[in-house]
Amino acid sequence: MLSKKTVSILFTFIAALLYLLFEDDIAPQKLSTANHNEKYYQTKMCNALGGKMEVVLEDRARIDCLTSEYAIEVDFAEKWAEGIGQSLYYAEMSGKKPAVGLISGAGDAKFVSRISRVAKTHNIKIIIIDEE
Repeated sequence: MLSKKTVSILFTFIAALLYLLFEDDIAPQKLSTANHNEKYYQTKMCNALGGKMEVVLEDRARIDCLTSEYAIEVDFAEKWAEGIGQSLYYAEMSGKKPAVGLISGAGDAKFVSRISRVAKTHNIKIIIIDEE
């Protein structure tokens, strides 16, 4: 019979081995290889639109960029669904229209297609931010 410590060590070893074997399959595509972090793209886009960054709502949620017309959530393309949810919430709380600043690069066509389909149905503006 193996001791609890031995089982724990074996489990950790197996988990680490599986991670190494399948790292490319489970690692986020963009977040690990992006040239810049989300804040960089958020700042660049918000400044270009003349918006205000990190506007704090009464529940302490933060709108990435608030313009006179839009409440904008900025996310990498693979987080398109999260961006939709946050933009709708921020729009509801701020009285502005929802928008997503989607950081997109090579290989992101499927995410752009997905968000475009939903955005059209729910009147969410999509701002494509080219990943550099």
